[in-house]
Amino acid sequence: MVSATSAVNASGSDQRRSLWHATAATAPTTATLEGRAEADLVVVGAGYTGLSCALTLAEAGREVIVLEAGEIGHGASGRNGGQVIPGLKHDPDDLVARFGRDRGEALVGLVGGAADRVFALIAKYRIDCAARQCGWIQPAHSAAAAQTIFARARQWSARRAPVELLAGDRLALLLGTDVYVAGWLDRRAGALQPLSYVRGLARAAMTHGARIHTGSAITRIVREKEEWVAASAHGEARARQLVLATDAYSGALWSELVTNQVLVTSVQTATGPLPEALRRTILPGGTVVSDTRKLLYYFRLDAEGRFVIGGRGSVTDTVSDSVYAALRRAAARMFPPLARVPWPYRWYGRVGLTRDWLPHLAEVGTGAWAALGYCGRGVAMATTMGLLLGEALRDRREPAYPVAALKAIPLHSLRVPLLQAGIAYYRVLDAIS
Repeated sequence: MVSATSAVNASGSDQRRSLWHATAATAPTTATLEGRAEADLVVVGAGYTGLSCALTLAEAGREVIVLEAGEIGHGASGRNGGQVIPGLKHDPDDLVARFGRDRGEALVGLVGGAADRVFALIAKYRIDCAARQCGWIQPAHSAAAAQTIFARARQWSARRAPVELLAGDRLALLLGTDVYVAGWLDRRAGALQPLSYVRGLARAAMTHGARIHTGSAITRIVREKEEWVAASAHGEARARQLVLATDAYSGALWSELVTNQVLVTSVQTATGPLPEALRRTILPGGTVVSDTRKLLYYFRLDAEGRFVIGGRGSVTDTVSDSVYAALRRAAARMFPPLARVPWPYRWYGRVGLTRDWLPHLAEVGTGAWAALGYCGRGVAMATTMGLLLGEALRDRREPAYPVAALKAIPLHSLRVPLLQAGIAYYRVLDAIS
């Protein structure tokens, strides 16, 4: 018997000042889990991974129950920057070296198509989430970083990806700032309203028969004979198959999910809609951006012309005003007029980082699966992982993504002081470079 408890319903920040909550499409109506329910699959977590998996199986006629401690998109799916970026933190040649030529190239193709997969899903289910396949620029913050991204762009170009090296006037024209001297553009990427997107996935899954219960924190998961039982305060859901899709918001749900990754805070702030004249000078190429710093900045304009910038915060669920102020200063260094506009929105959430900087997919028990650790590439990769897992369960075959046992990170109990020291060290490196 396997048993676990969850504290995920008590986690997270106050989202009342989030831009995404202020502008999201209406969520579908859901209810808490009451009494006993049975299905072919129980999914824990109503984010991109869980809902794309549930949608795949519900569309195939399977009975699916999704359980969520908070609201739909309560975790990272409703708190991220809305940048849809293909690929992983590892470059294509690195993946081939790690997994071998055939398996590595297959993985490169899989993750390289992650953004296309998101936009195709949005089009198929007509999800209203301000989606734009507008491209992503990764500008280099130093000469050494420039060499790294030049190699990255060449590797993707060799695999016929629609990418372009950028420098000088061309880069400054697309960004609207000259603080970076080199970069590369990946036209497969884009942007969306992340909370609207996850709510749209939920609506599509429900249309195909999936049952979604919000406000239903799981207090116990056990294996009884050939079924998994996920129990909440007021009910229980039973199924032969179980998917744990809680990632950085797992709490104490399942010990292997906790020790397999470390959590950092990603912090964001946004302006109101900018005046049209100012709006035309910032990112006039229409792209999204995230740079090469160890503690990177990522920024974009939303569909109504609000400037959104994010970066790494603390290793706890407490974010001080000084962190938001630092983001505003960074924005003003790139785009000086932003120093004089209001910034009414601010929010933060958790990012799960794995030891090898790869997302992890594992069968954690007979018929029980977990996918987690997207390392900042969650919009495209969490969706992809959910779809692949759903297809594998539907067709009773191995997932297309490599499956491996979850392993605890050494010294995981010391993660907070170690991460604090690491963040301080990276700030120094970024300042020097």
